[in-house]
Amino acid sequence: MELTQMTSERLILFDVGLSTKEAVIRALVDVLFENGVLSSKEAFLQAVMEREAISPTGLEKGLAIPHGKSKAVNRAAFAIARLSSPIKDWESIDPHNEVQLVFLLAIPEAEAGTTHLNVLSELSLRLMDEGYLRRLMEAKSAEELLLALDETGTSGGDQNVTYQKTVLAITACATGIAHTYMAAEALEKAGRELGVRVLTEKQGANGIQDELTADVIAQADGVIFATDIAPKRKERFAGKPYVQTRVAEPLKHAKQIIHKVLHQPDGIVTASEEETMQTGNGKKAGLLSEMAQAVLTGISYMLPVIVAAGLMIGIAKLGSMPFGLVNEINDVKYATHSNEWFVILHHLDKFGGMIFKFMYPVFAAFVAYAIADRVGLVSGFIGGAFAAGLHYTFWGVENGIPSGFFGALILGLAAGYVSRFLNNHIRLNKNFQAVKPMLIIPAISVLSVFFLNFYIVDPVFGGLNAWLRQLIESAQDSGELTLSAIIAAATAFDLGGPINKAAGAIAIGLAADQIFPLTPRVLAIVIPPIGLGLATVLDKYIVGRRVFDENLRIAGNTALVLGFIAISEGAIPFMLRNPLITIPVNIGGSILGACTAVYLGAVQWLPLPAFWGWPFVENLWAYLTGLVVGALFIALINIFIRLALLKRAGQ
Repeated sequence: MELTQMTSERLILFDVGLSTKEAVIRALVDVLFENGVLSSKEAFLQAVMEREAISPTGLEKGLAIPHGKSKAVNRAAFAIARLSSPIKDWESIDPHNEVQLVFLLAIPEAEAGTTHLNVLSELSLRLMDEGYLRRLMEAKSAEELLLALDETGTSGGDQNVTYQKTVLAITACATGIAHTYMAAEALEKAGRELGVRVLTEKQGANGIQDELTADVIAQADGVIFATDIAPKRKERFAGKPYVQTRVAEPLKHAKQIIHKVLHQPDGIVTASEEETMQTGNGKKAGLLSEMAQAVLTGISYMLPVIVAAGLMIGIAKLGSMPFGLVNEINDVKYATHSNEWFVILHHLDKFGGMIFKFMYPVFAAFVAYAIADRVGLVSGFIGGAFAAGLHYTFWGVENGIPSGFFGALILGLAAGYVSRFLNNHIRLNKNFQAVKPMLIIPAISVLSVFFLNFYIVDPVFGGLNAWLRQLIESAQDSGELTLSAIIAAATAFDLGGPINKAAGAIAIGLAADQIFPLTPRVLAIVIPPIGLGLATVLDKYIVGRRVFDENLRIAGNTALVLGFIAISEGAIPFMLRNPLITIPVNIGGSILGACTAVYLGAVQWLPLPAFWGWPFVENLWAYLTGLVVGALFIALINIFIRLALLKRAGQ
């Protein structure tokens, strides 16, 4: 296999005088961009630096292999830097590693199972051979280094080796290229030296390679999970002793890991073994890190629900706009109207509203799933249903107060941890193993979620809602700016949740009695989603880099569109990701925007926050000024706060 097809002399920086990891990576990114490998330097650089934050890409013997997978990569390739002086502080699996040869791998995000990725995997494997690496280090020029890439002199693997034990290994890193294959090679090499047959399955960017068969698994003496992500189909190895470690560990401690799985394993794999991440020292990842990852998982599954619901409602509103029925199409009389078009639009609007009710159950279910795997799905889904207020529908409680996204967050996490605890600590005879995931865990975890919601979540958020309702009611005789600020703050607090609805009920009542217009209310509905959507679009232009990850950029595009049609729920993924930042900023931006519009003379008496309601606004220029001021405030504050957090994390 020719590696030179993936690089060229133009992609080699030979004997360059760069003294920091960041400088080397940036120089290699520049070279890749200049030669048409990348469509965006900034996007790919961010992908590489995000990968750097996961685990060291410095290895040993002067070698480092940073890499990134991004949509900004036009074709798979790698660039090389041979440094004139070694870098001593490049984070490496060998703490004494002084990096002098750097390979930067660029991997297209959508490219899997291709020859290109096989070539990049081959590079990772060849670099494990000391003779091969030495020839690259001793090259006298870029041309000589390029020729040395395809000069292999490795010996045949398993000849004249007697094996007494068989150990299986699963290797997988976050990107699925370098460490995945190098860890596998290191374990196989160490096994040959120890007289242990090591068979590896690589779960990389190509999917599962060299998949271990049932016959092989049955004969194995143990299994090593060298992974930075949850290994796939771990239950295949039920009954086998196992060791769980980070993917980089075999590169420096392969023999010790093999010895450990044979003599001092971490435990025995069970049929429902939880798939937890571990740190390099064998300890589980921190609680906050694990919770954050679970929330991200929940958001990624919730996003399509928000998009689908918003699309249904948007079609209904836009379709009814030419007939002047935007605010009336949800009236039940249109369900049996003589005009079939109105009937369809009515049911689309109701359908969208119904889909929104599943937003929190889906979110909470997959938060629990990320923590406890499949055994957490049921109680997580039910916890989300509580948060959405579905239980009040069946209990006949007219004034029930659903807990919204806070409840979904709390109940989803609780469901996950309760389910995982039960799964780990309930031990049954093998003849009754099926009872645990089908009966015992769902029963106890759902009951736990019920009591948590009944005694804590609902009362706490119900009390908060009642307090805010009293606050708004008591402010009716205050000045217009004070009342505007209170209504805007309550509206923006939970984006369509119970506090938002309480503010809406009071604001609409005041408007119906011609006491106070709905201006602050309608502005506070659209300012947060538009502001957060703008933040994901403007970040690279304002600070020169992306500060939102791919999931939030998708959520931002959705929020921007939904904001203009007055669906504030599009901003909920941002609040779930980081409520302590997003909620205060949303409230501040909404107050600023609403008060600016009211002070300048904007007046809107109708409950029409979307763009089709703008023609009914008095002093539209003032209204739009307030909208722009509030949205830009939210966008800029979010961008700079997230930039500061990234810099603090060294990204």
